[in-house]
Amino acid sequence: MKVRVELGANSYEISIGENIFDAAADFIAAKNFTKVLLVTDENVGALYADKIAGFDVVKIPAGETSKNLREAENLYTRAIESRLDRKSAIVALGGGVVGDLAGFVAATYLRGINFVQVPTTLLAQVDSSVGGKTAVNHKLGKNLIGAFYQPRAVFIDIATLKTLPERELKAGLAEVVKYGVISDENFFSFLEENVDKILSRNAEVMAQIVRRSCEIKAEVVSLDEKENGLRRILNFGHTIAHAVEEETGYEKYNHGEAVAIGMLGAAFISEKIGAVSHAAVERLENLIARLCLQSYCEGVSVDKLYAALFRDKKTVGGKINWVVMKKIGAVEVTSDVPENIVREALKKIAR
Repeated sequence: MKVRVELGANSYEISIGENIFDAAADFIAAKNFTKVLLVTDENVGALYADKIAGFDVVKIPAGETSKNLREAENLYTRAIESRLDRKSAIVALGGGVVGDLAGFVAATYLRGINFVQVPTTLLAQVDSSVGGKTAVNHKLGKNLIGAFYQPRAVFIDIATLKTLPERELKAGLAEVVKYGVISDENFFSFLEENVDKILSRNAEVMAQIVRRSCEIKAEVVSLDEKENGLRRILNFGHTIAHAVEEETGYEKYNHGEAVAIGMLGAAFISEKIGAVSHAAVERLENLIARLCLQSYCEGVSVDKLYAALFRDKKTVGGKINWVVMKKIGAVEVTSDVPENIVREALKKIAR
């Protein structure tokens, strides 16, 4: 199955299916790129690098701590040593860290070269590989150094989910739940009705989840590529999530775990300011619990989390743009949230 991201000259297709590494390799070969550098991490490379063979391969250490300027410089060096030119390509094979880092390097090396995404985690498949956001972290904040840079194509092999560690699967499910909250109550209901099949990785259900998530993100990105308005809704739960990640050193909680925590905080804020009913918030809380997703963070203070919120890239003029629930399937953006309500929300999710 295919999902198209409509962006004029920068449009591309997301190909979704089982065992489609060959399709990715065929696409790369057909484009006649002068050189190809395949970027992966140590874990994914051992499993899948030989599925897209014949190219220079560079492996980065696995984990969020690799998403930094130091690793980016290492990739620039490798690109120069491999003599990549403007008709060359960088292929990202792995999760969100690999995709974000490789995409940032592709966007900035020689002012931009071809880029192809082959995401292997659920989180990357439904979120970070689609939409063109590339970035590295700074010690003072997450994703503060980056660029909007669309890939030439995305190839999603559902079969990779079979080897995905349980923790990584659940991390991706947090982003999946988000799509139901922000855009599609029917999809949210589908998730509620299929919890057991989701947790057992039923291939048909997982394919439907990935497809619908990509469709929702493609629709939003096609209307607002560079987050001037509508695309902000994709950040539901992410403002608190980024603060949680930062204050725990990007090591204690992965991105999806932080997003699950952040969505609960955002839902609490939404109810307290009168934007959404308690019943809708309960539905979200119940689904997060049934999917066994993270619901709180440990070892961080409310004061430090609150301070970290203002280092988020969505903060403008000292005001945080909060994405709040209106109902299941609809959200809105507001910067008018009192400090005491934000602090109450942080107390709910911090231990």
